[in-house]
Amino acid sequence: MGFSLLCSPAISGVFLFSLIACCLLPELALAGAGITRHYKFNVKLQNVTRLCHTKSIVTINGQFPGPRIVAREGDHLLIKVANHVQNNISIHWHGIRQLQTGWADGPAYVTQCPIQTGQSYLYNFTIVGQRGTLFWHAHISWLRSTVYGPLIILPKRGVPYPFAKPYKEVPLIFGEWWNADPEEVISQALQTGGGPNVSDAYTINGLPGPLYNCSIRDTFKLKVKPGKTYLLRLINAALNDELFFSIANHTLTVVEADAVYVKPFETDTILIAQGQTTNVLLKTKPHFPNATFFMTARPYVTGLGTFDNTTVAGILQYDLFPSKTLSTISIKKLPLYKPVLPPLNDTSFAANFTSKLRSLASFQFPANVPHKVDKRFFFTIGLGTSPCDQQNQTCQGPNGTRFAASVNNVSFSLPTTALLQAHFFGQSNGVYSPDFPSSPRIPFNYTGNPPNNTMVSNGTKMVVLPYNTSVELIMQDTSILGAESHPLHLHGFNFFVVGQGFGNFDPNKDPANFNLADPVERNTVGVPSGGWVAIRFQADNPGVWFMHCHLEIHTSWGLKMGWVVLDGKLPNQKLLPPPADLPKC
Repeated sequence: MGFSLLCSPAISGVFLFSLIACCLLPELALAGAGITRHYKFNVKLQNVTRLCHTKSIVTINGQFPGPRIVAREGDHLLIKVANHVQNNISIHWHGIRQLQTGWADGPAYVTQCPIQTGQSYLYNFTIVGQRGTLFWHAHISWLRSTVYGPLIILPKRGVPYPFAKPYKEVPLIFGEWWNADPEEVISQALQTGGGPNVSDAYTINGLPGPLYNCSIRDTFKLKVKPGKTYLLRLINAALNDELFFSIANHTLTVVEADAVYVKPFETDTILIAQGQTTNVLLKTKPHFPNATFFMTARPYVTGLGTFDNTTVAGILQYDLFPSKTLSTISIKKLPLYKPVLPPLNDTSFAANFTSKLRSLASFQFPANVPHKVDKRFFFTIGLGTSPCDQQNQTCQGPNGTRFAASVNNVSFSLPTTALLQAHFFGQSNGVYSPDFPSSPRIPFNYTGNPPNNTMVSNGTKMVVLPYNTSVELIMQDTSILGAESHPLHLHGFNFFVVGQGFGNFDPNKDPANFNLADPVERNTVGVPSGGWVAIRFQADNPGVWFMHCHLEIHTSWGLKMGWVVLDGKLPNQKLLPPPADLPKC
């Protein structure tokens, strides 16, 4: 299972009894499913240097990226987060379904008030029916830029992967490095109404790599042996960019997406949106290749705004023999091969890649897509504008307005009281209204010429669903300020991607082509640029659940909304009461 890699020094500083057992006595950690694992996350400032620029950043336990969580399906996690910085903080366990434990989901002002300076909160949840690669990250403002880390869920003991057991497993988490303070970047953008400045570099496991100035030593190196199979756990934790990823002269086999197994397929290049995870098998060459190989990632770009047009690189390096190690001098003499990534705006590649993703749909791992639909929704997803509210100053959005983003023309406003708390205690009046529109108030040619009025409305509106409602949701990109891909993440649920296409969704023709046999199951999906995507899910998890664009600037501009799922009749269908240490606003 590659435990020598999962028990790496990257997790030093985390208090975890079961992790000590993992590193010292692996057989103890594997002794059974359903154990309780304790972690301690100290939110603290740490000086970090990248690109020859040293700055103090918010971290967990002083690590960038943060510590790795390793658990098994069925394990119970108790993660105490103590805040020692001036920023408010909350942590989201991205992709964990949080069955009946919505209080542990983490988005600030949705399921909890943030953890304030000097306070702590114990995240308490069980991993039910999930295994694979997920991640955790801060879920308030732009603190996700430095506060993130892998969340690896191994299968129950004795349950194998549905593919050949890999020789070793390696998490690769993509992020960004900002010489500026990202909190100041978003604060300035929201104040001026314009677009934000972009990051200075992309990173692999926190390292920018040799294509950036002053970064040769800050390069992630993956050392492999010939003739072995490695499981690479890819995670895109970047704030604002979908990424292409490839390893020169090597083919990757995709076996999992968003912690759900998929039908394996081979590819030279991976597309991974913000908030998505992808597991791939890398089979190394049978003999020492007398070469080294770049692993590179750069953005897939569809919008009209500025973006970080740089490339992060790591190095795939072969070990010659177990008893011999190549010297630094001999490695430098080897030829270095570079992969060829798709063009920055290659939407056809993006569509072709996503169309290959299919659920296993096997007896052991069925695709339980709802065939009967109780509620249908049609959401437009995109950018717009709002009036400039600054006196005697022109805002920096289009035509002197402010950039805004919306779902069905509603730009979501977070309240000052946590939505889940308001719902649970029956105090929603004045906090949110249960009248989120199920379709656009004024239909228009969504991917054609935009309407004259691009102004969005503002509000805190929610969709309310009875327990176990089967939902079909069409998400339609708009070209109001230019077509753009939007990675939409739904908290609390996995969903099935039953269809997608370009242009305007046709309710009379397109459903006939929906895939209800083996659609891919995800928690984050890209709404195609100038197109639409159709998803289905069963609302079988009571609570309040956030849905938002994982392009962080779009979330900041209001491209988000919420679902309220009411309690069912049985005890296991009801949201549990809040914990005593739930943070207060």
